[in-house]
Amino acid sequence: MRLSRFFLPTLKEAPSDAQIVSHQLMLRAGMIKQEAAGIYAWLPLGLKVLRKIEQIVREEQMRAGAVELLMPTLQLADLWRESGRYDAYGPEMLRITDRHERELLYGPTNEEMITDIFRAYVKSYKSLPLNLFHIQWKFRDERRPRFGVMRGREFLMKDAYSFDVDEAAARVAYNRMFVAYLNTFARMGLKAVPMRADTGPIGGDLSHEFIVLAETGESEVFCDRKLVEMPAPGDDFSPEAVQAVFDERTALYAATEEMHDPSQFEAKTAEGDRLSARGIEVGHIFYFGTKYSAPMKAKVAGPDGQDAEVHMGSYGVGVSRLLGAIIEASHDAGGIIWPDAVAPFDVVVINLRANDEAVSAACEYAVAQLETLGKDVLYDDTDERPGGKFATADLIGVPWQLTIGPKGLADGVVELKRRATGEKVSVPLAEAIERLTA
Repeated sequence: MRLSRFFLPTLKEAPSDAQIVSHQLMLRAGMIKQEAAGIYAWLPLGLKVLRKIEQIVREEQMRAGAVELLMPTLQLADLWRESGRYDAYGPEMLRITDRHERELLYGPTNEEMITDIFRAYVKSYKSLPLNLFHIQWKFRDERRPRFGVMRGREFLMKDAYSFDVDEAAARVAYNRMFVAYLNTFARMGLKAVPMRADTGPIGGDLSHEFIVLAETGESEVFCDRKLVEMPAPGDDFSPEAVQAVFDERTALYAATEEMHDPSQFEAKTAEGDRLSARGIEVGHIFYFGTKYSAPMKAKVAGPDGQDAEVHMGSYGVGVSRLLGAIIEASHDAGGIIWPDAVAPFDVVVINLRANDEAVSAACEYAVAQLETLGKDVLYDDTDERPGGKFATADLIGVPWQLTIGPKGLADGVVELKRRATGEKVSVPLAEAIERLTA
């Protein structure tokens, strides 16, 4: 993609109302534009990252056995009345009446609708276990939307829903999602710590938040340092394996400031392992038994032929929120530092003299070779001054910068820079391409 043809409206300064780093950098990097309080248009650069994150989430859900569908954003109020949540949910729910006087709502979550879909088609325990997920825009009418995509009113979320014949099977499903979430965040270069959480308006008696540690996080968290150092658990989703991962992680202390117990922290954690940090919630999982299946009569015939209410769980990942969390955890004074897996481009090729035929030819050759070898390349072919090009490349956070100029070409070298470390090397162009595609 040529930068001269790409839509990248960068800003030198962030608007004064952008309070946190991720909001400032997303605006400056031309990733989003605010359309209303807590509602954003996703511009091309932001959309590319959003789609990368969405795909990782999708792949890890499918790897864990979940099946994708897509539910509508508008829901019937009557479904929520069946579950008893319509009046209880509060003013965060956007309620709508259509031209036929039917009461609708813009879905903040989908427990009721997925239960309705399930009860319409699944009648026997032989169809279980079942986990259905979708990635869809949600709306919650926050009183004070702020911090950009970190606390917006409209947001993209992955929500999955498990259905099982009894509590024991439902807890296996819960553990599978627990493991899937650890794998998901690790693929994005994040250290996510599971912490026991309040169930809130979703309900139930078992819940965990997944917290990404970041110096500019929204709340204080306390945990055993060993949790941060643990690697991703991998793809063994047998009941025994996921139980072992769950037991290992939950045996160690981890709590948000709302759930923190200083005496328990000291008793359960060695002094050298006590970690106090800032954190950002990026995922939340719940087991709530028959909270929805009972009032909505979602039953299956069991092995004995008797109907039984299914046991359910729900599992959310803030897909759009993750962009903010990654930036909060990975940035410097120059701008964003994207982990390779979610970066909008793999490499930016910087032409230091766009009107020089030899330099432009070398750049065109490098772009063609890299794209042939499967790399997503941004080619800065603009007539901007070199300092401005370097500033833009650092701001948007592309993992590699390949700079080609007349002086280097005369010496037979180009400059390769790793954004995350700032390390630069001067090597022949062929070697630079080899390094980028190794």
